[in-house]
Amino acid sequence: MPLVKQELLAALAGTLESFSPGAGGKAAFESPKVAAHGDLACTAAMQLAKPLKANPRQLGERIKAALEAAPAFQRWVDAINIAGPGFLNIRLKAAAKQQVVREVLEQKARYGSLPDRGEKMMVEFVSANPTGPLHVGHGRQAALGDALCNLFATQGWRVHREFYYNDAGVQIETLAKSAQLRAQGFKPGDACWPDDPENPESKSFYNGEYIQDIADAFLAGQTVKAGDREFTANGDAGDRDNIRQFAVACLRNEQDKDLQAFGLKFDEYYLESSLYASGRVEAAVQRLIANGKTFEQDGALWLRTTSYGDDKDRVMRKSGGGYTYFVPDVAYHITKWERGYARAINIQGTDHHGTIARVRAGLQAADAGIPAGYPDYVLHTMVRVVRGGQEVKISKRAGSYVTLRDLIEWTSADAVRFFLLSRKPDTEYTFDVDLAVQKNNDNPVYYVQYAHARICSVLAGWGGDAARLGGVDLTPLGTPAAQALMLQLAKYPDVLAAAAQDFAPHDVTFYLRDLAASYHSYYDAERILVDDEPVKLARLALVAAAAQVLHNGLQVLGVSAPARM
Repeated sequence: MPLVKQELLAALAGTLESFSPGAGGKAAFESPKVAAHGDLACTAAMQLAKPLKANPRQLGERIKAALEAAPAFQRWVDAINIAGPGFLNIRLKAAAKQQVVREVLEQKARYGSLPDRGEKMMVEFVSANPTGPLHVGHGRQAALGDALCNLFATQGWRVHREFYYNDAGVQIETLAKSAQLRAQGFKPGDACWPDDPENPESKSFYNGEYIQDIADAFLAGQTVKAGDREFTANGDAGDRDNIRQFAVACLRNEQDKDLQAFGLKFDEYYLESSLYASGRVEAAVQRLIANGKTFEQDGALWLRTTSYGDDKDRVMRKSGGGYTYFVPDVAYHITKWERGYARAINIQGTDHHGTIARVRAGLQAADAGIPAGYPDYVLHTMVRVVRGGQEVKISKRAGSYVTLRDLIEWTSADAVRFFLLSRKPDTEYTFDVDLAVQKNNDNPVYYVQYAHARICSVLAGWGGDAARLGGVDLTPLGTPAAQALMLQLAKYPDVLAAAAQDFAPHDVTFYLRDLAASYHSYYDAERILVDDEPVKLARLALVAAAAQVLHNGLQVLGVSAPARM
């Protein structure tokens, strides 16, 4: 049916262009608010009435007559009705709705996807400091990032997944100090280990048990491998630099395991330290100075971010020396642009909201040809975890938070992904562990996966060659239940396009639940493996198409589509 819709849209555009030059470019169909009114709706008569100084309903009658004469409308449309002040309600022929089954079975995994547009996009996400295991907030970010990458890939983008991590600065020094104290036999609560929440210095050490694990491995002289590094400890508790490198390697390895458990693989890990080592940070600063976008005051170097919409100018280099954290971010994003990424998306927690204006201001001040609004940002809230009716806040391994791996071990990677994607990113979310392990219709991921498995069971029970179904006669699919399921299948490409445009993978979860519900309703309404061979084959083709779209949609979310449950 997407092909049908394209033909009808082209005919509508040509018709509107004949009424008003330029109007064809605005041709569009809507979904009727009441399903009984038709399958497609068009409001062009109301939109053109004023510029054409015409009565909208009378104009609607003229547009209706012109459309009825168009070959595409004669082929695919059963009736066009005028409603209210000029709404055009369009009812499709059964053959038009059945066309989607052929398209799905022919295109298979490509159904819903657009051709390669030849443009590169980078999505940066997770980007956790290598100072501890990934927490559930990182999990939400991982699910969002991976799903958005998959979504934009369906829209023809060449997507690059990147993990940027801060391997320089105060956090790494804190990690090294914490691991060194543990290696020297100290622990949280000792006099040398600040733990007073009222004392700012209390944040100077990390308290989780994973720090003791690092210290023990260091003293044993172990070698640790991560995706981008390998390091052997020398076992000298007095060598903080050696401890630092070993601890970072350990936590990179730990985070790798978290991501592997989540089924997530990055294309590249980009180190903050490389920006300094390569001179990119200093080059970016000198560029801003040369462009006249900075000034010095109170011994500090400032960027005139107010010239680009920020509420106040920002310090770049502190009076005591050292750059503020947004400066390497500016240098990093210049590299994104120089590496050919026409579009960049950053997925971060809502606590990063303040960095948006600063980074964008720095990029504009650099005058590097980067468009305003680069990069895009998707900000997400944190996640509450509830188990047994009680909020869970502490993990023994992490010390003060629930880790992503905890959540996966308590439920499954599929459940974690689907649940964390089921709400808008900026909406607070409570992850119900007990619901995530239930095997009933209240569990949304189970409900969708079960629909796919149920269809696979039907196809297995038939035992025929699925390749035959692409060319069967679909005429028997004229019942209301069959047409409702076909209309759901036809929505999928538009759902993907809108979800990508709005950074809204949660819309895909809603769609899959609706599609699963439509299939379950169809299964309850009509027996599939009937004796009448043409009817059986048509119904098998329909449910095979439904299984394919469920599979495609789950794949976008990074969730499996099991054949058995």
